[in-house]
Amino acid sequence: MIKQFAEVIVDVPAMQTNQPYTYSIPTELINQVFPGMRVIVPFGNRKVLGFAINISEKEPDVSFALKDIEEVLDLTPVLNTELLQLANWLAQWTFSFKISCLQVMLPAAMRASYSKTIKLTSTEISPAVQKLFGDKNEIPFDTKTLTASAFKELSKLKRANQAEVLYQVRDRAKAKKVTAIQGCLSSDQLASARETLRANAAKSFQMLDYLTTLGLEQVTLKKAMQDSDLSAAQFTSAEKKGWLVKTKVEKYRDPYREAVIEQSQPKQLKPAQLTAVERINQAITDHQKSVFLLQGVTGSGKTEVYLQTIATALEKGQTALMLVPEISLTPQMVRRVKGRFGSRVAVLHSGLSEGEKYDEWRRIERHEAQVVVGARSAVFAPLEDIGIIIMDEEHETSYKQEDMPEYNARDVAIKRGEWHNCPVVLGSATPSLESRARAQKGVYEWLRLDERINGQPLPEVNLVDMRQALKTAPALDISAPLLSAIEQRLAQNEQVVLMLNRRGYSSFLMCRECGFVLKCPNCDISLTLHMDSRSMKCHYCGHEEAIPRTCPSCQSKKIRYYGTGTEKVEKELQELLPTAKILRMDVDTTRRKGAHAKILQQFGSKEANILLGTQMIAKGLDFPDVTLVGVLNADTSLSLPNFRSAERTFQLLTQVSGRAGRAEKTGEVLIQTFNPEHYAIQLAKNQNYEKFFGIEMNMRHRGGYPPYFFTTQIVVSGGSEAAVAKKIFGINGQLQKVLSPQAVILGPTPKPIMRINNQFYYQLVIKYKKEPKLEQFLEELLLSSQKDAARNLKVKIDRDPVDFV
Repeated sequence: MIKQFAEVIVDVPAMQTNQPYTYSIPTELINQVFPGMRVIVPFGNRKVLGFAINISEKEPDVSFALKDIEEVLDLTPVLNTELLQLANWLAQWTFSFKISCLQVMLPAAMRASYSKTIKLTSTEISPAVQKLFGDKNEIPFDTKTLTASAFKELSKLKRANQAEVLYQVRDRAKAKKVTAIQGCLSSDQLASARETLRANAAKSFQMLDYLTTLGLEQVTLKKAMQDSDLSAAQFTSAEKKGWLVKTKVEKYRDPYREAVIEQSQPKQLKPAQLTAVERINQAITDHQKSVFLLQGVTGSGKTEVYLQTIATALEKGQTALMLVPEISLTPQMVRRVKGRFGSRVAVLHSGLSEGEKYDEWRRIERHEAQVVVGARSAVFAPLEDIGIIIMDEEHETSYKQEDMPEYNARDVAIKRGEWHNCPVVLGSATPSLESRARAQKGVYEWLRLDERINGQPLPEVNLVDMRQALKTAPALDISAPLLSAIEQRLAQNEQVVLMLNRRGYSSFLMCRECGFVLKCPNCDISLTLHMDSRSMKCHYCGHEEAIPRTCPSCQSKKIRYYGTGTEKVEKELQELLPTAKILRMDVDTTRRKGAHAKILQQFGSKEANILLGTQMIAKGLDFPDVTLVGVLNADTSLSLPNFRSAERTFQLLTQVSGRAGRAEKTGEVLIQTFNPEHYAIQLAKNQNYEKFFGIEMNMRHRGGYPPYFFTTQIVVSGGSEAAVAKKIFGINGQLQKVLSPQAVILGPTPKPIMRINNQFYYQLVIKYKKEPKLEQFLEELLLSSQKDAARNLKVKIDRDPVDFV
């Protein structure tokens, strides 16, 4: 008799490991379990979710009886061979546990949820316990809802082996089902039924007419009611008469079902675009696993290059993957891609509901969609035979995942390109220094688009020195030149985009009497004033409290708001321009599902003159009537304690400047700054990326930062500052023995914001060029950190962190 065994990576949060466990496959499931399927297996006293990664008929040499797989959640593998191998690489590259890497590849709906129950194993129990359980032997065990005394009683029971905690696992993935109807009578039977009706049975005649037209086709009840003008009750009555049958059928949740998307045709290409398209098409045809850096000024037509190369892949029967950095860019890009490729496009991003993401994922997995557009996690879309991978705005830091596994979507995209032997196109007007340096070295192939497709020059950029302008400014955040420029554009019925990289009403609240600043009780950061909710909020942990009328420290009434935010600027603008229609786009106004798309649609249809927002409005937006872009404070990202702060500032200013003058009308950009002499601001004013690249690379070389050095960050966090500090200094001591004298360790030191949500954070950063012993040390640190997790100490290892803040 055939025996089969499965190697399973199990999901045990308190004791993760990269080592698979072997389970026996029950007789009834022989030849039914394949690598990439999710299974439920017994583990200790609980049942947990696991991923089968290998199936074998060879019985392992063990002295104990193997446990059986209890349940298989999938009929076919949810992760194919490529994604299983990718998970192995990802776990090693990002110093992560394999289970995290396997789960990040699936939509949230397909990750198991666990519930706990506590079951009595003894009849000798106290009256207090009897009261808890009542007449039941097993009750839900939720520590959040238990009183302290109840928790104490249950703990005693567990220690005395009079009760056991059981873990239940359930699959959250649910397909949406709707009622469908199908006629079950032949035309002769329908005619006979008509003869039995009374003359005045108008609705029954109407029903039989509809069923005659329908034939044996199956349609949803909703569509049948719309087409026939009959009610649900009348269809139920027809079912009882045996005229039709009702069934439940699966229906995809389509996030774009109500969107009106105009179909578009390929555009005539400019010479530089044509060169880029021909070169990428050649790589698709030749199955070259090459990486292209498509560097093009804002408005140079990079999107058309993307669309025409995707079309080439589709013509060859292949699929295409396109990544955009964040949800705010998705609506416009989705419209363009869907406009060209219609229903062949699936969308994956955080703005979709759990059910919508699950349905879009299944459309891809079932080969019903050949093009995927999405944010960071869409890089794991279950596409097969990929012909091209595109990463728009490749420099964006939102491509980096901050939780385990801490992957950069760019690394994963390039890895998938190698597997599929297909080109990866990295597009940007302001490439990351790392990508631009690789292009210069010939590691990436460099394609350039140096002119705007409309032939218009880049917008004129002027700086407003706020050190002088504040003296005559009509409002704290808006200088006289900016207000005058806004008024001029509004008079010409043109549109304005204003960017301030800070949300809320003001940055902090301070007492002018004693200097007290209202801080979050859980984090080392000041609370931000929000006038719309009339509260003080922490943007890190979500803590919220009322606005104090007097100083909590000295009871003085001289408590004032300092700094600025989008909400405050909106109020200032409305007072200065009472007739202007203003739309605000920040994290607070875009919380609701579909809010991004709605705000952009309103602005696109000219329901507002001014779009005011945070950095989410800086990239990708394309509105022909926007002729003025104003940056209210160019210095917010410059002042961050980060070696990339100049690069971020240059990129942000260049990107937001590119929103102006994208059609026939000439664009203008005004940048308000307190540091007009800074090289990043001066070079962004002239959109001179090449000069900025030269200066910044020199600064990085002198400071010993990427791309000249590799960096790895180790962060220890926990509820006790002393324990966190002891752990990080212990790691530092171990590293000194492992690293060569050429490596540099920065720290250990508290993170700039040391406490968030009552957790303390300490870090150290290793800068190195080649350290042969480091990889093994970090892998061992990952595994040993599991013991620390039991003491509420978390160790995080981040290769190539985007910042150290």
